[in-house]
Parts: sequence; structure tokens; C-alpha cells
Amino acid sequence: MIRRELWFGLSFMALIVIGAVAVLANAPTITNGHLGLLMLSLVVVAIMLGFPTAFTLMGMGMLFTWLAYDRDWHRTLDLMVQSAFKTMANDVLIAVPLFVFMGYLVERANLIESLFKSLHLALARLPGALAVATLVTCTIFATATGIVGAVVTLMGLLALPAMLRAGYSVPLAAGSITAGGCLGILIPPSVLLIVYGATAGVSVVQLYAGAFFPGLMLASLYVLYVIIVAWLKPQWAPPLSQAERVVPLPPLSQRLADSPAAHALVGLLKGRRNAGVPFSHVLKQLGIVAMPGVIFLLLAAFSYKAVTTVEAQARYEIEEIGAVRSGTPESGGLQEPPVEGGLQEPPQEGGLQEPPSDDMQPSAPATASSQAALSEPPGAPAVPPAPAAGTAEPSAAAATEAATQRPAPTWWWVTFAVFGAIVTLFYLFLSFARLEIFKMLLASFFPLVLLILSVLGSIVLGLATPTEAAAMGALGGMLLAAAYRRLNLSVLKESVFLTAKTSAMVCWLFVGSAIFSAAFALLGGQALVEEWVLGMNLTKVEFLILSQVIIFLLGWPLEWTEIIVIFMPIFIPLLDNFGVDPLFFGLLVALNLQTAFLSPPVAMAAFYLKGVSPPHVTLNQIFLGMLPFMGIQVLAIVLLYMWPQIGLWLPQLLYK
Repeated sequence: MIRRELWFGLSFMALIVIGAVAVLANAPTITNGHLGLLMLSLVVVAIMLGFPTAFTLMGMGMLFTWLAYDRDWHRTLDLMVQSAFKTMANDVLIAVPLFVFMGYLVERANLIESLFKSLHLALARLPGALAVATLVTCTIFATATGIVGAVVTLMGLLALPAMLRAGYSVPLAAGSITAGGCLGILIPPSVLLIVYGATAGVSVVQLYAGAFFPGLMLASLYVLYVIIVAWLKPQWAPPLSQAERVVPLPPLSQRLADSPAAHALVGLLKGRRNAGVPFSHVLKQLGIVAMPGVIFLLLAAFSYKAVTTVEAQARYEIEEIGAVRSGTPESGGLQEPPVEGGLQEPPQEGGLQEPPSDDMQPSAPATASSQAALSEPPGAPAVPPAPAAGTAEPSAAAATEAATQRPAPTWWWVTFAVFGAIVTLFYLFLSFARLEIFKMLLASFFPLVLLILSVLGSIVLGLATPTEAAAMGALGGMLLAAAYRRLNLSVLKESVFLTAKTSAMVCWLFVGSAIFSAAFALLGGQALVEEWVLGMNLTKVEFLILSQVIIFLLGWPLEWTEIIVIFMPIFIPLLDNFGVDPLFFGLLVALNLQTAFLSPPVAMAAFYLKGVSPPHVTLNQIFLGMLPFMGIQVLAIVLLYMWPQIGLWLPQLLYK
């Protein structure tokens, strides 16, 4: 009995072959462009049969290049060498092994267990707390690692048993793990964005800035869906019991607190002297409590100064030759010639004189002419009187200060009003139990967030290139693993081996893609596709819908790496004809390619989870749980298309 997955794969391959044969049969003459389309079809079929993608691309490219060059091996090998060298000379690809190495080190540091435990205690009051904590953990861990298989496998070992013990629905639990684990291919630092940027010639820095908010939007939609489902169907996601919410207090804290629900700040400031608690312990706890407020004040102060300060610009004014600027000495530059022995005014009598004004009387004495002035023409604006002696002009320092200061923008006030409200609520409801949860988050959540923000911030703010930031991220991953005492020779050796394996796969894919794309363009396949698409007279909206539907369907049999390296070189040249920004198109593709891991029946995330699931969890239940999250992905694509500024606002703010 053949499994349904095999039936689907065989049917898909048969459909591709039948379509290729039909196109060739209906063509009046078989051209090289038709051979290019045949090569594309054969590549897809060979990959679905299980042949290695990179070597399939290289083999097909060389074979059809040999046919295009009339069986000339020398020219074929020349094209292969030139394409491979051009691809591997791309500096952006250096960031791939460094980011992958950072991800494997963070994974080997085994932070995910403490991160999940602290998050599900912090979010215990939300409906579906375990599923929400799973999604948040997957989002953070997927951002730090970017390795879908590792995140789904680890969360399947950790979160799935916990949710099943709590009575969660199997499809909801499985869908939360698979959808959250796939976020690593979208949220920066993502290897997918590096591969797309190198393929499409788009700045990886701008792609990282553009993908930040769409990734957060997709993760937020996942969380919102889980909360709504848990609220409407409590039997699918039962709330945590009171026993599961209990946070044990350390012995010294138990002496300070009457109960875990007592207010921590009041208890610490009260400092029961007869409790026998060392003052150093109280001081340490107060320092931890004060940390959020201090960080908030520092961020507010420094960011306010940054957003209200305007860089002074040089002012260039056209001045009359010989004019002297105020406040500068008259020496130097062009000056009036000396009076003695130089050019002088002609004598008053009998020479050139000022024309008489209307105020002057004919019988006025000659000395009156020296007191009269040239009258202004009718309608001319009045000249303001010169300042009286002793009147001080506005100081240059005040003018400069006014020119270099501006009011804080609205987004700054809104952002810090929200942060201020969060900090205020933190202090209002800070019990001793929540203080222990906060300390758990400090040990698991914040180190990862700090590593991620330092890497992404240095890239987005232009402080470092993606390669330099990846190197610092790899160093940060080593320091993080060392801080948790997980860095040893075996962990380092395994991380290096897996990094070399993954990087070799990506590099061979790029070489194979370059050879395949060169052969496809040489045969005229790209021109044939452009002629076919442009002949359909599509609008911009219709083209985007067609391209995204094709990518969505390709996500069923192919992985995202194959879609990027094979089909993006076909779509990218068409963007100029429809006025589509390659950056915006890349964000749509990155959202859409989530389906490469969530699309049944060839969904790799489902197989990763099935490999570590209990026997009673079936593959059909995992597929059923992934379908609503696929619908959310489609909704996210629609929202991004309707409001492109979700992805384009940050790149435009920072780089344009």
C-alpha cells in the first residue's frame, strides 16, 4: 500500500512532466527557450525523487549548457568556472557560517528549558499559557539560532509533553510548536534573507530592517490566535492549576515575606530586622528590583537627547566682495585700497555729486546735500532703522542652540508612554513570587534578547556590516555558552562540524544555482518566461498574486533554499516591468516561504516533530494543527501587501 505522501509526490511529478510535454508538443518549433523550460521541469522532478539539490542543479546546468554551445566542452567548463567564481566572491556569504555557528552554540548552551519554564510561569494568567509560552520561546530561540529543525525538535521534547500532560489538544500543541519553530527563517538574523539578498542583489541590511516588524506581526498573530482559541474552547487549552503556578521562594526570601503574594518592594524596604536576613541579601534584591526603572530612565534620557538633537549644517552665503563679516577682523582678504594715494571720492564741488532729493530746496546751502539721503522709490518697503548704539544683537550661541534642537516626535512619546506604563505595572504588582520569576527571566530570557538586539542593532543602525555583526554574534554565543558552563571541547567540536556541514550545503547550492541560472539564461528560458508573463497583460496586483501563488505551491514539494536559488532568478528580472520593489517582494517571499515547512504533505517541520513525539501523536494530527497557522500566514501576507509600510517604514527611516 503506497502512502498518501508518495501518491502526492508521484502525482505532482507526473503533472510536471505532462505539462512540459504538452508545451513542447504545442510549440511550432522547438527552440533553446523550450529546452530551458524542459531543464527547469527536470530539475524539480529530480529533486523530488531525492537527488541532491546542488549537484542536480550543476549537472542539469552543465548538460544543457553543453547542448546550447553545440557540444563544446571548453566553453561549457569556462561558463561553469566563471559562474562559480562570481558567486563565491560575494562577501555577504561570509556571514552565513558565522550566524549558523552562533545558532548552534546557543542551542548547545541548553537555555531553552529554563527559558520555557520562566515564560510559562510569567504568562500563567493568560488563556493557553503553555501554548503562548511555547510560541514566545520558539520566537526568541528561532531568532537566536535560525535553525528550524533544531528549534522544533527541542520544543517537541520539552513543550509537547508538558502541554499533553496539561490536557491540551494535540493539534493545537503541535501547531504551536511547528509554527513557532519556523519563524527563524523570517525574523533576522535569518540565513534565508542573506541568500535572497545575494540572489536578488538587495542589501541584506535593509532586508533585516524590513523583516523585523513583519516577523513580530506574524508571531503576534500566532499568539492572538492561541489566546482566542483557548478563551473560546477552554477544553482545548485548560488553564494551569494553582499547584503548577506555585513559585518556591529561597529560604532568605521566605523570612522576609509573610507569603509569596506579599509585595516585594514593601517587604524589602521594611527589612524586618528580627528576620535574621543579611543586609547584603536585601541590598542585592533591591538592586534587582530597581533594575527595570533604572534601565527605563537611562533609555528615556539617552533616546530623548538623540531624537531632539539636530546636527548643525554648514551655511554658505554669497557676500559682496570686500564685505566684512560681523565678528571677524578686517585684516585679510579683499579690502578697500588705502585712502592716501589711492582711489578717492571725487571732490564735492564741480564733480560727481549725489543727486538732489525731493526734500532739498534749490536755495539750500551746499552743506544740506550732505544731510540729505537718497529717497526710496515709491512703494518700496521701509528699511528698518539701525540698532541704537549699545543695543546687543541676539547671541550666536542662542541661535545655534535653537537651530540644533527640535521637539521629540510623537512616536517617541507613545513608545515611552507604553514602556512607562509597563514599568509602573511591574512595580505595582511585584510580589515575592513575581520577583523570583523575574530573576528566572534575567537568567534565561534577557541574555538571549541582549545578544539578538546587539547583533541586529549593530546591523540596522549601520555600526557594523552583516559579516562583522555575525562575527560578534558568534563570539557572543561562545561567551553565553561559557557563562552557563556549557562550553567545552565536545560542544565546540560538534558546533564547528555542524556549521561546516550547513555552510557547505549553502555554498554548493549557490554554485549550483549560478550554473543553472547561467544555463537557463543562455538557452533563452528567462526571455521566454518574460515574454509569456508580459503577454498576459497583468497588472501589478495580478502579478504579485500569481507569483505568490506559485511560491506557495512550490512550498509543498520543495524547501525554501531550492525555491530561492532556482526560482528567484526567474522572478527578479520581471519586477521592473511591474514596478515592484525587490525589497518589498523579498519580504512577501520570506513570509510566504514559511509554507515550505508547514505545507502538508511535504512539511519538514511536521516530520521533525513526529520524530520526537509520543506514539499516539499521529502525523495527521500534526498536519491538522498546522493548517490554521498556514491561514494566519496568508493573512499576514495580505496585511503586508495592503500596508507595505509594515515592512518598508524602518528601512526608509534609517537609510533613505
